[in-house]
Amino acid sequence: MKEKNLDLERLVFFSDAIVAIAITLLVFGLKIEVTPGKDIAFADIWAAWPKFFSFFLSFFIIAVFWKIHHEFFHYIKAINNVVLWNNIFWLLFIILLPFTTSLMGTYFFKTPAIAAYCFNILMITLFQNNIWDYVAIRPDFLHDISEATIIFYRRACNVAMINALIALAVSFFYPLAAFMILLARLPMILLTRQIFGRIKDERLNEKK
Repeated sequence: MKEKNLDLERLVFFSDAIVAIAITLLVFGLKIEVTPGKDIAFADIWAAWPKFFSFFLSFFIIAVFWKIHHEFFHYIKAINNVVLWNNIFWLLFIILLPFTTSLMGTYFFKTPAIAAYCFNILMITLFQNNIWDYVAIRPDFLHDISEATIIFYRRACNVAMINALIALAVSFFYPLAAFMILLARLPMILLTRQIFGRIKDERLNEKK
């Protein structure tokens, strides 16, 4: 078990480092185009709004993915190759997000760019879901955790997966609408947490 804990710590530290790099790389997609020989104007900054919108969306999406990943590994006490490889593929698509963010910011209203971004988000969500689905049915992989908490994370993962799938499907017809759907996942997660917290408190009160 001691060796497994060491492997677990290395995996978490490595993941945190990759996420930090990815979230930092997002800023390199922010570029203001100014006509040569002219001074920068507010209009030049405003013209780059798709890049800033894409940056802020990706920043908060990565932050939310990291927070959920952090919460998962607060409960996970052991790993194996299945967890390891799902985590590696999760990191693969996390580090790819700065590229698809830049692509979307440059070609904001173009279907290929938005679809690529939505697919990227879907794959991150998929592999994060795989990690929890795998450990949730294996008590040896988890610290003491209530069944309600396990169910909450499963439902939260399902909400995120549905959001990404809908956004990807919509992106082929209404690219801007797909962007807004992804934007909605942030308040959806907060709402899910509030509902879960209320239900959990009600159950505790019933037991009393």
